[in-house]
Amino acid sequence: MLHFSEDPTITRFVPHVAATARQPEPYVWAVDHGRAPDYWFPRDCPRAMTWVGPTTANADRERIIGPGGGTRLHAIEYRWVTRLLDARLYAYRLPASSFRPIGEPTPFAMVSTEPVEPLGPPERVGDLLKLHETAGIQLRVLDNLWEFWDAVTASTLEFSGIRLRNAHPRPTPRDR
Repeated sequence: MLHFSEDPTITRFVPHVAATARQPEPYVWAVDHGRAPDYWFPRDCPRAMTWVGPTTANADRERIIGPGGGTRLHAIEYRWVTRLLDARLYAYRLPASSFRPIGEPTPFAMVSTEPVEPLGPPERVGDLLKLHETAGIQLRVLDNLWEFWDAVTASTLEFSGIRLRNAHPRPTPRDR
């Protein structure tokens, strides 16, 4: 299990209800290796992510990800590029024994209801842009995430949005 943070001084993770939580239960949150790229960003950076799944139509893949774009795409807004490039992100490795999957129908994270101590000191994640490149994840930079998000969520692609409340406001018809 992994937990990503810009704070390299955490020695114990205690279950809590996050200010943005949809669940009333207190948890320690973590992700597995497959969901780790969702967190290769500064904490508050809004991001819209999409990837090819087993039921993805070729037309949706071509229209949204694009030709030669691989199978996964992350989008952020221009105002977050400098913060992405400057971020000092750390990965904490956590013992898997107390975690269980959360999310229906497909789990999106792992949670523990018990305090968890890291297996060792956190590791600096490094260059977040390079991580995307090495993983073959297209990183798209947009003025505003909402038109992209609407296209993704109406498609057959799989998707996840994190910290979208921090994105620029949705444009009005007059703004387009």
